Amino acid sequence: MTNVLILGANGSIARAAIDLFLKESDAQLTLYLRNSSRLKNIDQSRVRVIEGDVLDIEKLKEAMIGQDVVYANLAGSLEEMAETVVEAMNAAGIKRLIWISSMGIYEEVPGEKYRSILDSYRDSAAIIEASVLDYTILRPGWFTNKDEIDYEITQKGEPFKGHDVSRKSVADLVVKLAVKPGLEVRRSLGVNKPL
Repeated sequence: MTNVLILGANGSIARAAIDLFLKESDAQLTLYLRNSSRLKNIDQSRVRVIEGDVLDIEKLKEAMIGQDVVYANLAGSLEEMAETVVEAMNAAGIKRLIWISSMGIYEEVPGEKYRSILDSYRDSAAIIEASVLDYTILRPGWFTNKDEIDYEITQKGEPFKGHDVSRKSVADLVVKLAVKPGLEVRRSLGVNKPL
């Protein structure tokens, strides 16, 4: 059984991942978010909810006690959040991190230059990559709401192959990475629907 801490648990990918974790694994989940009233119909036998801000280092360290995997699905001050998450994980002795970023942070999307719009994603990924953590950074394409699991991955340094991907597909990859220790460790993966 894997204990998974989900940061930003009300995010669209996180909600899809929570459903898949509960249906397809025996993982115990800790959902960490700023406003817990947003969560509905939570299976309290396998889910614990903590209301808090990721930038509150002490509360974050507390939430990490007993966790095996941290899955971060965040928006906002991503560089500051990345620094806080890395510091809290180091303090708690947790190694495994799954971090959602964006396609284009390495200029790997053929014909596209995203410039400053991706700076916070690029900078937060650099913080994660410079850490000693067993991270996997996911760089999904544009999200769709299709009820499908259909994706391919590319490694850092390879051209991104598509432009969109379903939230459910990204969630499926998150669950696989969380429950299979050692899968794609210290990698940055582009995620897209095959063309």
